[in-house]
Amino acid sequence: MTAWAQSLIRISSYEVETLQKRLAEVNLRKAEAEMRVAVLDAEAEGERGRAAADPTAAMMLNAYLSGWKTRRSDAETEVAVVSAEEDGARDALTAAFEELKKFEHVAETTRLNTLIAQQKRETAVFDDMALRRRAL
Repeated sequence: MTAWAQSLIRISSYEVETLQKRLAEVNLRKAEAEMRVAVLDAEAEGERGRAAADPTAAMMLNAYLSGWKTRRSDAETEVAVVSAEEDGARDALTAAFEELKKFEHVAETTRLNTLIAQQKRETAVFDDMALRRRAL
């Protein structure tokens, strides 16, 4: 394999690894955002249960639920933003992986063409030697 092909493959491999790390980080952020939504939902259920048992908590439930809706909306917006970022990161990773495979294919084709050319030269040398022997 030629030096230029090795360099291209190395650079492309590095890019793929970097994008894989980025996608993993985005997936982690998405999971955390989804967890925040789930925690908010669980907290709201807890407050509803407490309001059913405590008249004072029942009076404040509407104010709590109003704030809860805002916080939940913010958390859902964050999930949507991170999901869009995840889609972009996944697309970039797919493109980088395809590019890496193209470079690997070109390198392999170049290597095989070099072998074929070398074998043709060897065959020509052997044919030439055989013709010379026959001429003697």
